[in-house]
Amino acid sequence: MWWTYALLSAFFAALTAVLAKIGIKGVDSNLATAVRTAVVLVLAWGIVLFRGGLGQVHTLTRQNLLFLGLSGLATGLSWIFYFRALQLGRVTQVAPVDKLSVALAIILSVVFLGERLSWQAGLGAGLIITGTVVLIWG
Repeated sequence: MWWTYALLSAFFAALTAVLAKIGIKGVDSNLATAVRTAVVLVLAWGIVLFRGGLGQVHTLTRQNLLFLGLSGLATGLSWIFYFRALQLGRVTQVAPVDKLSVALAIILSVVFLGERLSWQAGLGAGLIITGTVVLIWG
């Protein structure tokens, strides 16, 4: 079932690039990121409230909060740089380079989480990196 959510994530990430490119026309990219973030914030908290998850807030540990906070910081920086890149480049350039994050996530999961790298994941990461290089200089 995880792959269904992963495919939906990929679809909406792709849609994000196209909609963002249209939405940032003539707007400061940081302001655009702030608007996008506000929408995500309302959506996420709305889902938590709708699904009754607010009562679980007390179960968050300091470690949960620290790493979720750092993840949020990384997400925010990613979005800020992504929107600026979209403002300066074409979606067909920016989106594929942004997806280099897939290969980087594979590498970082091995280094920091101790996940085992299968030959398929290694090959896939290598192909993503190669494809990104081709798109950058193509």
